[in-house]
Amino acid sequence: MAQNTSHAVMAQRTESPDSLDDFPTPPWATRAFVEHVLGGKASTGGLHVLEPACGRGYMSSALAEYFGEVTSSDIFDYGFAEIRDFLNEPRKEKSVDWMITNPPFKAAEAFVDKGLKVARVGVAILTRTVFIESIGRYERLFSKRPPTIVAQYVERVPMVKGRLDKSASTATGYCWLVWAPLDNAGTELVWIPPSRKQLEREADYSDATGQLDLMDGS
Repeated sequence: MAQNTSHAVMAQRTESPDSLDDFPTPPWATRAFVEHVLGGKASTGGLHVLEPACGRGYMSSALAEYFGEVTSSDIFDYGFAEIRDFLNEPRKEKSVDWMITNPPFKAAEAFVDKGLKVARVGVAILTRTVFIESIGRYERLFSKRPPTIVAQYVERVPMVKGRLDKSASTATGYCWLVWAPLDNAGTELVWIPPSRKQLEREADYSDATGQLDLMDGS
């Protein structure tokens, strides 16, 4: 039987209910977000960011290039950071400046809910663009607390389950949803321009585990 390579089929990325949804973010994509949406190091250099679904640390490592302090954790032991269940752990309100993460798709709403409590400045999640289509999410989240910014990548961000792969391709679109200020009343659509060629580095594809010590137990 011939493989179905239609765009609709290729765009599907379905995980089992108990999946960790482990799709590491290429560091160039994180850099592009900070550079083109948050204003780069000039805007983030003295701030503390929480990455509570850090996996192997690829996003945390990129964030550390811009933020003054990065706190990283994950519910699973990937060998990079402290093991913590962000959604169920006690964490002081307004204890960090930003929460920035690529959360499990099925838990993204809960990550936003808690992030809005623990962050002083802003919350940002990287997610599949289809995340904004749901009637349920509109009723539960977007109609009550719309993001300040929807930042859509104009180029594809290949994410492969369990690893980074420089040669990977994808039909799945990704965007960032940003709440900053936290009490915003409207949403702006922006585009993240082509950035991979300028911001990708060969060293990004080495094992990030152990490269940075970003655990602080807060």
